[in-house]
Amino acid sequence: MSIEKPLSFDAIIAAAETLKGIARETPLLESALLNEQLGRRLLVKPECLQLTGSFKFRGAYNTLAGLPAAQRAQGVVAFSSGNHAQGVALAARMFDVPAVIIMPADAPRLKIDNTRSYGADVILYDRNTEDREAICRDLSESQGLTLVKPYDQVSVIAGQGTVGLEISQQCHAIGVTPNAVFVPCGGGGLTSGVATALSTASPETQVVGVEPSDFDDTVRSLDAGERLGVAAGGASACDALLSPMPGEITFPILQARDVRATSVTDDQAFQAMQVAYESLKLVAEPGGAVALAAALAPTFADYAGIDPTSTVVAVISGGNVDADMFARALLRAKQDG
Repeated sequence: MSIEKPLSFDAIIAAAETLKGIARETPLLESALLNEQLGRRLLVKPECLQLTGSFKFRGAYNTLAGLPAAQRAQGVVAFSSGNHAQGVALAARMFDVPAVIIMPADAPRLKIDNTRSYGADVILYDRNTEDREAICRDLSESQGLTLVKPYDQVSVIAGQGTVGLEISQQCHAIGVTPNAVFVPCGGGGLTSGVATALSTASPETQVVGVEPSDFDDTVRSLDAGERLGVAAGGASACDALLSPMPGEITFPILQARDVRATSVTDDQAFQAMQVAYESLKLVAEPGGAVALAAALAPTFADYAGIDPTSTVVAVISGGNVDADMFARALLRAKQDG
């Protein structure tokens, strides 16, 4: 079994080398008209254009690439609501190894179908009555499969951190130092990876994790100084961000990197989906649009502790949204607008 070292900037640099020529280097996009409307500069990092439609491919591929060949050949197992599932499934197909993915039965049909199309064996479970991690452990032990976690694994976080590395390099190329980078936050893999990359590559930049308002466990955990779980009874259209609490590995990283956090409503996420579509011609899923929603909010500077005229980057983390949900989101955004 491979033993992972603690997360470091060097690990992210190594992940970037592993992913070079494999993952897409997604661009930084902006709209002059939108900037004029906002009265400030907003840059968008569209990981919805990444392979499998989300940043999750980066961490999945980096993890599989780091496994000993004999261990990798036995296959991998993962649990996911959809984006990590697709990332692991495609990475496994690239390495020609088996993949078993545990997915909630109420996951978006597009995500389930796409995961199967990459060749993975999908097992559905009831998220209200069954324990996905227990199912994974049983499969791992019985079939010799290696578990690839969705966020709480150093190799996964290092892969996700390449998003932050690219942001710093792309901003440097256009002569910009962003005052803040807004990042969608579920378990904290992307946020902690981006924060680790930027702490070295762009230390002046504040990282802000953004969650759905009913799943603001990271906001509350950072305020309390300890990991807290999701409050009972929450619901959100942001299916990609419904982790029960910050990760054991990711949370200390968020604390050490002085990450801030905030939350947005589903309606704000829908509004951001509309802006992404109309201003940047991008399709974002609700969970993928929360960082953009926070960056568009009039109070964005308060979240980040920066000047209201600051330049910010917002990561759109994914675009795997069913057509009916996308249509409903745009309709709701227009009604609210």
